[in-house]
Amino acid sequence: MESCINVEKEIEKVLTKFGAFNDHVWRTLTELIEYVQGIQKEFNEAPMTTEVSAAQALILTQCAKRVKDVVASMATEHRDLHGTVSKVGKAIDKNFVADFASTSNEEVFQGPDNVKLLNQVISEHFLRQGMLDIAEELIKETGLQMEQQKREPFSELNRILDALKKRDLEPALAWAQSNRSKLIEQNSSLEFRLHRLHFIELLQQGVFKQDEAITYARKNFQHLANQHEKDIQVLMGCLLYLKQGVQNSPYSYLLDPIHWAEICDIFTRDACALLGLSVDSPLAVCTNAGCIALPALLNIKQVMQQRLVTGVWNTRDELPIEIDLGRKCHFHSIFACPILRQQSSENNPPMRLVCGHVISRDALHKLANGSNGFDENPDALTQRGCQGGVTSGGILQKQNSLGSRMFRQKEKTELSCRRIGNKSHDFSFGCHGN
Repeated sequence: MESCINVEKEIEKVLTKFGAFNDHVWRTLTELIEYVQGIQKEFNEAPMTTEVSAAQALILTQCAKRVKDVVASMATEHRDLHGTVSKVGKAIDKNFVADFASTSNEEVFQGPDNVKLLNQVISEHFLRQGMLDIAEELIKETGLQMEQQKREPFSELNRILDALKKRDLEPALAWAQSNRSKLIEQNSSLEFRLHRLHFIELLQQGVFKQDEAITYARKNFQHLANQHEKDIQVLMGCLLYLKQGVQNSPYSYLLDPIHWAEICDIFTRDACALLGLSVDSPLAVCTNAGCIALPALLNIKQVMQQRLVTGVWNTRDELPIEIDLGRKCHFHSIFACPILRQQSSENNPPMRLVCGHVISRDALHKLANGSNGFDENPDALTQRGCQGGVTSGGILQKQNSLGSRMFRQKEKTELSCRRIGNKSHDFSFGCHGN
């Protein structure tokens, strides 16, 4: 953002000079044209003579000299603008990097599995955007096996969104009513907002639609009264202003076109939630995250190259610094094992014990291997509590060192779980690493 601001400052300087130059040139040329036209008028009104008088010759000489001076002055001022324009290019080169190859990883797109995933993500993005023809062609050319059941929801959602953009509420209302129970479970206000828009459309038609509006409200707002009582009261208050027009009432804000834009966003959000999808496509999320992270990566890459430590980045499957992508890009919390003090990964996932504690799989194996007389598969611990030791049908008859060590870690574990729970908003401790 700072780079954009720096370039914008230089652009504003150029535009300011362009504006001043344009005004000056327009004013100067206008005066010059009037001066030349005045001289021409004098010559036309003078009596026709065979010879030009000395006074006339002097006037013509002065006029020609003035024209040359104006042209030379404008050329000089125009050349001065070139320097200001070139500063914009220098500001872009200084604040932006044209070559991003240093931060790319070509191996990510190599291999048939990775190429297949990339094509699938792009195809799903086109389906989400309603570009069905492009998505179908890409699926056909890449040989993706995408079931029709996965495509149909996107087709229906885009059809409803197109109707909403045309202010046609019927498809969205039919969808909301067919999914009413699911929408209620996620505390959605979609159905009420759709009915409210339709009710307001009736009110805008004046007193001639009063009876129809009241009938519509009785039919469709009754089951929504518990959740939206105050909003319904506001809508009923609009009936008092039908004669003078709702636009001239205290409820004129209900006619704001922003409500139609909001209903599209709400429908997209709730529909994606019912389908188990994120509001934005994975391709859009990755692209936005990359744009946010790129400046920081370029800076750290430059610093590492200057200090000759680029190998630290290239040899590890993680970034050298932490980059805050904002709350919009938070989907799952990062779990840190309270025993090994390491972040979990695909190779070392978190494991939930019956008692509610969560540790990493590596910690589970290490604790199990360090115990005395424990011969069971350590993954069996995920089905047991850690209080009173770990017992299983007489295989282990006494409390071993594993239980004792877990007791010693209990306070740390509970504290870590609480911290994770406070920080997290989309993480389930019921996961098993497989």
